[in-house]
Amino acid sequence: MHARDLTRYRPNVGIALFNRLGLVFVGQRVGFSGPYAWQMPQGGIDRGEDFAEAALRELHEEVGVDASLAEPLGQTEDWLAYDFPAGEDGRFRGQKQRWFAFRFRGRDADIRLDLHKPEFSNWRWATLAETPGLVVPFKRAVYEEIARRFARFAVPLD
Repeated sequence: MHARDLTRYRPNVGIALFNRLGLVFVGQRVGFSGPYAWQMPQGGIDRGEDFAEAALRELHEEVGVDASLAEPLGQTEDWLAYDFPAGEDGRFRGQKQRWFAFRFRGRDADIRLDLHKPEFSNWRWATLAETPGLVVPFKRAVYEEIARRFARFAVPLD
């Protein structure tokens, strides 16, 4: 990804939650349908919160998965950024994200989309490689980079 001035980008975390089969969680965004309605969990970083804390909080808020069911696998050490479509948000040009990979140690029944205000209306497991084709096009380059960097986690456990 090319270098850019990230001062006008909202700090954010993204989460790749892998199951035992090496598949990754994707949620269908509330109010959206069609081919680009899916994404992995993501969200803002609260004041005073470190990146890992933000990732676990967002995982719980959006997916209902407690930190005890999420084994850390890895994270990006740099920001990955995307621009908002024109006119989306006047304060920020886009979002800059630190991404975290976790291994889900629970059961599908442990996934709860309704613990907080739902951001996803549905969910499923997907291959990491297919995720760039599931997201809105302006996020695609970030997802391609995550698919490359986190490919080592997208494998079944023995």
